[in-house]
Amino acid sequence: MILVTGGAGFIGANFVLDWLANSGEPVVNLDKLTYAGNLETLKSLQGDARHVFVQGDICDRALVDALLHEHRPRAIVHFAAESHVDRSIHGPGEFMRTNVEGTFTLLEAARAYWSDMAEPAKAGFRFLHVSTDEVYGSLAPDAPAFTETHGYEPNSPYSASKAASDHLVRAWHHTYGLPVVTTNCSNNYGPYQFPEKLIPLMIVNALAGKALPIYGDGMNVRDWLYVTDHCSAIRTVLADGRLGETYNVGGWNEMPNITIVKTICAILDELRPSEAGPYERLLTYVTDRPGHDRRYAIDARKIERELGWRPAESFETGIRKTVQWYLDNPTWIANVQSGTYREWVATNYAVR
Repeated sequence: MILVTGGAGFIGANFVLDWLANSGEPVVNLDKLTYAGNLETLKSLQGDARHVFVQGDICDRALVDALLHEHRPRAIVHFAAESHVDRSIHGPGEFMRTNVEGTFTLLEAARAYWSDMAEPAKAGFRFLHVSTDEVYGSLAPDAPAFTETHGYEPNSPYSASKAASDHLVRAWHHTYGLPVVTTNCSNNYGPYQFPEKLIPLMIVNALAGKALPIYGDGMNVRDWLYVTDHCSAIRTVLADGRLGETYNVGGWNEMPNITIVKTICAILDELRPSEAGPYERLLTYVTDRPGHDRRYAIDARKIERELGWRPAESFETGIRKTVQWYLDNPTWIANVQSGTYREWVATNYAVR
């Protein structure tokens, strides 16, 4: 049994589905079900005894203690986080609570649970903390990609809160001996992603004939990682990662945002052509995000060298699968685009 936090969110839910498909080991899934948590993503697991879903907050120490006592997991895989930069700019408080206080609460609960474990279970226990490349800050166009030893320079409330959580995880290992591993990933994309992030937002807006908002000049560069590849990397690190180590997980796919959007438009022109003309007609340049990091890039050679992991998807194969998934799942899209979602889009984009 493993305990997964945030397992109804985009990456967490994909991980739960991937984990059960590949290992079959049962999962206790703790998720608060905020706007980004969606049980429809896990609909295929209804009635599956290997999946125990618990709605709850990682800041609730009594609940976390009770779950650890009842289910006796051999590992905690910690995805639960507020993760959208724009939302962190509009309301940083929830990011501090979930990402910092929540991680602290989990670490303390895990430390108490692990300290009381008997051998050999104690030696096998792991706390895997899932983080982001945004903690490293912004890269110049010709600068080397982020390695695991790159200094932390977070530039948004979101990345600052994740940097804080990374430091807590490191400190709990070095001070208390808690057996932790950390992964810092690049931008994920794929099925079931909430349409506030770039790729799903562009797909759903294009299909609806709405503007495709491009921040600034569209030349902000990111490395793109297909979510199923990220899931396989986490499984690999959980199984074989060295205690106390950090592993950067990337897709080897650096690309400007404008290229991403034009690629999506071209695929939609092929798969779902619009009578109004090519989808690029909807491109709309808007005021840039405050403090927008110019470039992220992940050097993922360490995880390849030490653990033998490499992504299976290229960006070309991954983005085509992603567009096709959104075309095939209009009901899922419609159900997540609630009044709350529409209010958020208005808040973030109306002023731009």
